[in-house]
Amino acid sequence: MNPVNGGLCKGVEPVEIREAVEGRRSIREYTDDAVSGEMLDELINAAHWAPSGLNNQPWRFMKIKGGGELSEKLSNMTKYRGVVYGAKALVAVFLDTGEMYDRTRDLMSAGAAIQNILLSAYDMNLGTCWLGEILNQREEVESLLKAPEGCELVALIAIGYPRERERAGVRHPLDTFIIPPPE
Repeated sequence: MNPVNGGLCKGVEPVEIREAVEGRRSIREYTDDAVSGEMLDELINAAHWAPSGLNNQPWRFMKIKGGGELSEKLSNMTKYRGVVYGAKALVAVFLDTGEMYDRTRDLMSAGAAIQNILLSAYDMNLGTCWLGEILNQREEVESLLKAPEGCELVALIAIGYPRERERAGVRHPLDTFIIPPPE
């Protein structure tokens, strides 16, 4: 545990960051247990600590209660209907185009904010699934969510307590990803 921050979540035993990085999985099935608004606030707090170029913090978040009419409508906008509708909560992640200074860098910072949510959720014993396929319907989703002017949807995160089942993490060998420098 990092002694500087004293742990992110009060009352929850923190995990070592490497354990979270290697242990986190995309969870697509959830129990019926509710995810509290306070827990969502903690996740969004973690997200807003992500790095951003020029510290512009261009991300915006919308908390959506799972299992309701809105989540049902969202679920009909993606081929991952069951994941979206089965989640107990959803977080829509947007970029505020008025705060952006460089699209590529700002998308990377949104990805860092999303990763903070995923790792923090794991630390809180929550399961998450980062959904990008729904971006095929981005304009329709933004309209449904009544996204503020200038807010561009970049992801939807499904959140809930994971159903019990074995989840193996399969990765290619590390040397697959290493590009040698020129001689």
